[in-house]
Parts: sequence; structure tokens; C-alpha cells
Amino acid sequence: MALFARVAFLLLLLCAASLARACGVTAALPSGVRVWRVAAGDEPSVVIRFLGHASFLIVTPGNVSAVTDYSGAHEPPAPPDVVTMNHAHSTHFTLSPDPRIGTVLHGWRDDGRPAEIDAKIGDLHIRNLPTNIRNWDGTTEKYGNSIFVFEAAGLCIAHLGHLHHLLTEDDIAVLGPIDIVMAPIDGMWTLNQGDITDVLGQLNAKLVLPMHYFSQEMLERFLRRVRGRYAIRTEPSGSLTVARSTLPRAPEILILPGPYF
Repeated sequence: MALFARVAFLLLLLCAASLARACGVTAALPSGVRVWRVAAGDEPSVVIRFLGHASFLIVTPGNVSAVTDYSGAHEPPAPPDVVTMNHAHSTHFTLSPDPRIGTVLHGWRDDGRPAEIDAKIGDLHIRNLPTNIRNWDGTTEKYGNSIFVFEAAGLCIAHLGHLHHLLTEDDIAVLGPIDIVMAPIDGMWTLNQGDITDVLGQLNAKLVLPMHYFSQEMLERFLRRVRGRYAIRTEPSGSLTVARSTLPRAPEILILPGPYF
């Protein structure tokens, strides 16, 4: 009986871990899609390319393409299937997106209520966590920003958008385990660099992709702060192909060069 109880307890823990890590399960691929494979084996991978400012192109194994913080300023080679936008400044959204884009997701609502996004496009699942932003006059706009989470190929990718405050324990629970985080490191218009470093510690993602910095000096200042806590490397091509098995064992900062603005 004692052995049965121990086995039941272990099964309960495994089930709880599985439920907690929603991002760890690859979405089912629709029939007929083209699947990309990593060279080392038969594992699906995601391609991430830095387009500039706060915009990244994400391409799933099923060839679904998404652009983060789409403003029309940093266009991918072809119109993406889906774009996400944040409301903080005009450089993070546009009200006139390319009409060929299939799905446009706003991280805010005009009525002031929190945006609630749970979208599935092919093998890509996108959800959001609304956060607040500071107005120019020092007041707070509730739910004016969203952290978008992109799930594909068993990876959980978070784009922090124009984050203006630390995350709560509830925020961390809603986000769930994060493998890759795109983090604003300007230290001025979003969080100061000490606070964004604390947020990265909260998330404990394996890969940190810096964004939203306006000079090499801003980037170097951030890297000086985190050096010793993270391995730091640069991918000169500005593009990354990643699968679950190729994530670094310890948290790493990966710089994908691109336009500052």
C-alpha cells in the first residue's frame, strides 16, 4: 500500500508539472504544412530574426510567420501571417497595417479594459498578459501594454513589449515557464536597467534577446550590468534557429544585431 501511495504521489507531481508547463507541448501541425527540421535531427525548430527596434520575425515549423510590435517601420521580406502590437508609442503599433496581413492583435483595448488574447494560427499559439504603462504626464494607463507569449515547437517565447513595471507573482504564474524572452533594455523609456535585470531573473529564461535600445552605448551599459550572471554572445547574421534541445543549459544573452530605431 505504501508503494502504491508513493507511485500515485509521483504521478500527481508529473501531471502537475505537465499542466504547469503548457508551453512544453508542441501544438499539433495542420495537415499539408511544410515542417522545418534542424540539421542535427528530427526535431522541429523556430526561426527568430531581429528586424529592428522592438520587432522580431518569428517563423514556426509549420511556416506560420509573426512579427512583434509591428509598426510598419520594420517589414519582413513577405507579409506575415500575424502581427502583434503594443500601445505605448507609435513606434510599437500602427492603425494602418499592411492589408495582406491575416491577423492583427492589439495589446490594448480602446475602452480601457484589459486585452484578452488567445489565438491559434496554424501551429502557433499566441496569448497575452496585460500590463500598465506610464503616461507622459506621470499618470498610469492601466492595461496599456501586453506581454505577448508565442508558443511553437515546444518553445515558449515572451515579448515584454513596453514594460514599465516589475512583475508580480501572479504575473509570473500567468506567463508560465519562459524559454526565450525579448527584453527592452533602454533603461529610460521602459524599465531602468536594474529593474529589467530583476525581471529577467524572475523569468529565468534560457535565452535573452535584447531589444529597444538606441545606441551601442546603451547596449554596452546593460551588458556590463549582467556580465558574470549570463554568458553573452552575438549572432552577426541577426537570425537564430532554435529547438528545445539546442537551448543553452544556463541562461544566456544573445545579441541579434539590427536597426536601433
